[in-house]
Amino acid sequence: MAENETLESITEHERILQEIESTDTACVGPTLRSVYDDQPNAHKRFMEKLDARIRNHDREIEKMCNFHHQGFVDAITELLKVRADAEKLMVQVTDTNRRLQDAGREVTAQTEEVIRCRVQQRNMATTVEKLQLCIPVLEMYSKLKEQLESKRYYAALKTMEQLENIYIPRVSQYRFCQIMAETLPKLREEIKDISMSDLKDFLESIRKHSDKIGETAMRQAQQHRTFNSALQRQASLGCAKPLYSLNGRGPLQLNGRAPDDGTEEEEADEEILTAQDLVDFSPVYRCLHIYTVLGDRETFENYYRKQRKKQARLVLQPQSNMHETVEGYRKYFNQIVGFFVVEDHILHATQGLVTRAFTDELWNMALSKIIAVLRTHSSYCNDPDLVLELKNLIVIFADTLQGYGFTVNRLFDLLFEIRDQYNETLLKKWALVFREIFEQDNYSPIPVENEEEYKSVTGRFPFHDAEIEKQPFPKKLPMSQSVPQIYIQVKEFIYASLKFSESLHRSSTEIDDMLRKSTNLLLTRTLSSCLQNLIKKPHIGLTELVQIIINTTHLEQACKYLEDFITNITNVSPETVHTTRLYGLSTFKDARHAAEGEIYTKLNQKIDEFIQLADYEWSMAESDGRASGYLMDLINFLRSTFQVFTHLPGKVAQTACMSACKHLATSLMQMLLDTELKQISMGAIQQFNLDVIQCELFASSEPVPGFQGDTLQLAFIDLRQLLDLFMVWDWSTYLADYGQPTSKYLRVNPSTALALLEKMKDTSKKNNIFSQFRKNDRDKQKLIETVVKQLRSLVNGMSQHS
Repeated sequence: MAENETLESITEHERILQEIESTDTACVGPTLRSVYDDQPNAHKRFMEKLDARIRNHDREIEKMCNFHHQGFVDAITELLKVRADAEKLMVQVTDTNRRLQDAGREVTAQTEEVIRCRVQQRNMATTVEKLQLCIPVLEMYSKLKEQLESKRYYAALKTMEQLENIYIPRVSQYRFCQIMAETLPKLREEIKDISMSDLKDFLESIRKHSDKIGETAMRQAQQHRTFNSALQRQASLGCAKPLYSLNGRGPLQLNGRAPDDGTEEEEADEEILTAQDLVDFSPVYRCLHIYTVLGDRETFENYYRKQRKKQARLVLQPQSNMHETVEGYRKYFNQIVGFFVVEDHILHATQGLVTRAFTDELWNMALSKIIAVLRTHSSYCNDPDLVLELKNLIVIFADTLQGYGFTVNRLFDLLFEIRDQYNETLLKKWALVFREIFEQDNYSPIPVENEEEYKSVTGRFPFHDAEIEKQPFPKKLPMSQSVPQIYIQVKEFIYASLKFSESLHRSSTEIDDMLRKSTNLLLTRTLSSCLQNLIKKPHIGLTELVQIIINTTHLEQACKYLEDFITNITNVSPETVHTTRLYGLSTFKDARHAAEGEIYTKLNQKIDEFIQLADYEWSMAESDGRASGYLMDLINFLRSTFQVFTHLPGKVAQTACMSACKHLATSLMQMLLDTELKQISMGAIQQFNLDVIQCELFASSEPVPGFQGDTLQLAFIDLRQLLDLFMVWDWSTYLADYGQPTSKYLRVNPSTALALLEKMKDTSKKNNIFSQFRKNDRDKQKLIETVVKQLRSLVNGMSQHS
C-alpha cells in the first residue's frame, strides 16, 4: 500500500515539474499550489525531486559546454587576428572618407542649388497652372460685378450659375473661392430684392399710366368703330351719297369733323401709340426671368397677381362726385381699360405669368363692380345729355375691351337699364319744356298776316284746312302757338331718344319699338300730366279751356304724322306684327275730357258766384214786376260765354249749356228750399217766378245750336211746375192727379211742396195777426193746414213704400 502511494507521488511530481518547465513563469502559481495541497511531506519530496532534476540539467549543460568549448576557443583566436586588420581598414576608410568628403562638399553645394532651383521651377509651374484655373473664375466674378453695376441682373444670374457649376468647383480649395461661393447666395438675394423693387416701381408706373393707356385704347376703338360704321353706311347708301347719321340730321361726323376735312390724313400722320410705347415692360420681364432662374417663379407669379388684384380694386373705386361730369366717368373708364390692356399685354407677352382664367376671373370681378358703380352713380344723374354721353362712353368702353377678348354682354344689358333712366330724365326735361310752352302761350288763335307766315306755321305743324286756306290774309288758325311748339318738341324728344339707341347693336325693329314706347310715355304720362295740371290751374279761365280743347283736337289729329315720322327714321313698316301704336289719341282725348269737365265746373262756379249776389226780400207783399238784376247779369254772362263755344265740337257746347242750365235750376231750387229760410211770402214767389221766366226765355233762345225742341227748357221743368202750383194754388188738381203719368204737376215732389208750403204757412201766421177775424183768411189758413196734412200723408206713404 505504501509502495503504491510512493509511486503515485513520484509520478505526480514528474508531471508538476514538466508543467513548470513548459509553463510561463506568470502562470506557475497554481502548479506550485498543488504541491502544498497534496499529502503531508509532499513538499519535501518535491524539493528532493526538484534538486535531482536540477542536477540532471547541470550535467547536461556541462556536457554541452565541454562539447563546444574547443570551437569557441578557435573562434576567439581568429577574432583577435581580425582585430588588427580591422583597425588598419578603419584608418584607411576614415582617410578615404575624409578625402571623399572634401571632394564632394562642392558638389553637394551645387547639387543643393540645383535642387532649390528645380523646386522653385516646379512651384512656378504649379502656380501658373493654378493661376490659369483661377483667372477665369476671377474674370467671371469681375464680369458678374460689372453686370450687377449695369443692372443686367438676368445675365448676372447666368454668370453666377456658370461660376457655381463650372468655375468654382475647379478651384474650390482656395479660400477666395470659398468666400466667393459664400457671397453668391447673398448676391442672388440682392438681385431678387432689386428686381422686386423694380417690379414695385413698374406696378406704380402702370397705375399712373393706366389713365393714358386706357384713353389711347378707347380713342383707337372709337376711331375704328366710327370708320367701320362709315364704311357700312357708305356701302348701304352708295358712294355718291353723303353719309348721314341715324337721326338724319346731317353728315356723319368722324371725330367731330366731316369725312372730307382731311382728318384721315391727320390720323394717318399721327403715331398710333400702344401700351408698350407708354410703359416700359422690361422690369416685369426681367423680374420674371430672374425668379424663373432662381427657381422661385411661383412666388413671383403669386405676388404679381396679388398686387394686380389690389390695384384692380383701387381702380374700380370711383370718386364720390364721378356722376357730376362726363370727365369723371371718362377717367374711371380710362383707368379700367388701361388696367386690362396691360393685363392682356402681359398675358400674351409672357408665358404663364397671368393666365386667361386669371384675367377672366379678374374681369368678372371688375365687371360686377363696374355695373354696380354705374348703376348707382347713373341714378344720381338728372341731365339727359350727361346720361347720353355716359352711354357713348360705355359703348366705347365695351367695344374696346371686347376687342381684347373680354365678354361685355352684361354692359349692354346695363345700357338697357340706363336707357330707361335716360328716358326718365328726358321725360323730366320735356315736362319742364311743356310747362314753359304752356306758360308762355296766350291761348288765342295764331294770327298769320301773309303766305310766308302761314307756310312757317304749316312747316312746323301738319295743319290742313281747305276753308281756312281759301280765306284771305290776314287770317287766324284755330290752334294757339303751343300746338306747333308741342309737336316740334315731341319730334325733338324722338330724336333725343333715338340717340341713345345708336350703337347698341340692336335691329331696326327693336329701335322702332323702343322709340314708340318712349314716345308713348311722353304722351301718356308727361304731356298728359302737364295738360291735366294746366287745366287745373286756377288762372285758366273758360276761354283758355276752350282753346285747350281746340289745341288737343289738332294734336290728336297730328299723331298719325308722328307715327309716320318714326317709321321714316327706323324704316320699319307700321304694318309689322309687333309694331307698337302711339297712344296719343287717348292722351288728348283724356285731356279734352278733363278740360270739358273743368269747363262745366268753372261754369257752375261762376253761376254760384252770381247766385251768391241774389238778395231776395222773402217777405215782400208783391213782386217788383221785373227780373232780379243778378239773374240778368248771369244770363248775359252765359250768352257771351256760349258765343265763345262756337269753335268747340257741338256736343261739348251743348253739354256745357245743358250742365249750366241744370246747375242754375238746381241752385234756384236749393235757394227756395234752404233750411235757413223760414218764411216766404206769395210776393216773393211771384218775384222768383219772374226770374225763372227769364231763365226759360234764355233756354228757349237756343244759346248753343243743336238742341231739339224745348230740350234745354226741360232743365227748369221742376221749378216751373212747382211755381205754377203755388201761383195758381191748384192743390186740388195736384192731390187728385198725384201719381198719374198725365199729371200736370208730375215733377213736383210732395216733400218739396210741403217744405215750401210750410214756409208760407208760417208767414201767414206771423203777418196776419187778425186773420182769425176775416173769413177768407180763416178759410185759406184752413185750406193750407188741410193741404199740409195731405202732403204729409203722401210723404209718409212714400217713405213707408221706400
